[in-house]
Amino acid sequence: QVRGILRVNELDQNEAKQIERLRAEPQAQFARLYSEFKERLKRIIHFRLDYRVAGRVSDSDILQECFVRASKRLEKFLEKPDYPFFVWLRMQANQQVADIHRKHLMAEKRDARKEINLNAKQQGSNQTSMQLAAHLVAQMTSPSRLLQRSEEIAALESSLNEMNETDREVIALRHFEELSSQETAQVLGIEPAAASKRYVRALKRLQEIMSRHGFSREES
Repeated sequence: QVRGILRVNELDQNEAKQIERLRAEPQAQFARLYSEFKERLKRIIHFRLDYRVAGRVSDSDILQECFVRASKRLEKFLEKPDYPFFVWLRMQANQQVADIHRKHLMAEKRDARKEINLNAKQQGSNQTSMQLAAHLVAQMTSPSRLLQRSEEIAALESSLNEMNETDREVIALRHFEELSSQETAQVLGIEPAAASKRYVRALKRLQEIMSRHGFSREES
C-alpha cells in the first residue's frame, strides 16, 4: 500500500456505498453529502485558516468556494476514488484554505503580516504548528487579545516544531478537526491502531510543551 492511498476495495461498506450513490446520481448525491458534512468542513476550515486573515473572509464564503471546487473535480475523483469521499472533500477544503493564504499572506500589497507587524511566522515554520499554537493560546485568552499575544504564539509554535510532524498532525486531526481514528489513519496513510497510539503519545508530548510555556495541567 502506498502511503496515503486507499483503494476502493479497501474502503468500508458505508464508504463504498457512498461512492456507488455518487456515481449513480452525481449532482444530487454530491449536494446531499456536502450538506451533511458541512459542519465538519466548517470546523476544519476554522482550524486550518490562518488566524491573521480570519477576519478577512467568512466561513460561509469558504464553504461555498469549496463546494464549487469539489463539484468541478468530482467526476475525476469518481473515476479513481483513492480516498473515502469525506477525506477527499477535506482535501478540497484544505486546498481552498491554501489558496486564501496565498492571496492574503503572500501578495506584497496585501501582506497581513506587515499590517499587524507580526514576526511569529518564522522561515521554514510548519503551518500546522502555527495553527496549533494559535488555537491553544486562543483557548487561554479572549479572541480580542489573540493578536496581542503573537509573541506567545510564536514561542509555542517554535516548541511545537520540535515535535514529530506526524504527531503534530495527529493532534490537529483528532483534537481540533475532530476526525475519527479511522479517518485520521486514512489521511496520514497509517493503520488505525498506529494512529491511536501516536495520538496518546503526542498528547503527552504536547502536555510537556504546554507546561514548559507556563500552562497548567488544569488549563491544558
